[in-house]
Amino acid sequence: MAKPKVELINPRDTGLRTFELKKPIFDAGAVARADQALESMGDELQVWLDADIERLQSARLRADAANWTMLSQEDVHAIAHDLKGMGATYGSLLATQIAASLCRLIETDAGKALAQRDPALARAHIDAIRASVRDDIRSAEHPIGRAVLRALEIGVADLGVAPH
Repeated sequence: MAKPKVELINPRDTGLRTFELKKPIFDAGAVARADQALESMGDELQVWLDADIERLQSARLRADAANWTMLSQEDVHAIAHDLKGMGATYGSLLATQIAASLCRLIETDAGKALAQRDPALARAHIDAIRASVRDDIRSAEHPIGRAVLRALEIGVADLGVAPH
C-alpha cells in the first residue's frame, strides 16, 4: 500500500500542543532598537503621512467629480484603510482613529449608498484628518481632537451602517 499524500491529525488523539515561551519574544533591547529606528525616521514618517493625506484628498476630489459612486468610494476607503493602519506609526493616533471611523462609514454597501446621496460626513472625516495633521493635533487626548472624533463617530453610529 502506498504512503498517503496527507496525514490527518485528530487533535483529540494528540492533545493540545503548547509552547513554552520562557522569555519574551522581543527583549527590551529589541524594543529599544525598534523605537530608536522609528525616532531616526521621524522626518520621513511625516513626509509619508503628508503623502498619504494628499492621496486621500486626491481620492476625495475624484469622488466629488464622480458624485461619490461606489467605485470612487473604493479608492477613498483603500487609502483611509492605509491611514488607519499606519497613522499611529506616523505619530498621529487621531488620524488613525478618524480614518477608522471613515472606513466604518463606507465599508458597507449601505454606507456607500448613504455617502453617495450625501457625502458630507465622508468629506468631514477627510477634512478632519487633514486639519489634525496640519494643526499637529495628534491624539484624542487633545480637547479639539476628542470633540471632532466623537462627533464623527456619533455621526457614523447614528446612520446605523457600520458593521458591528
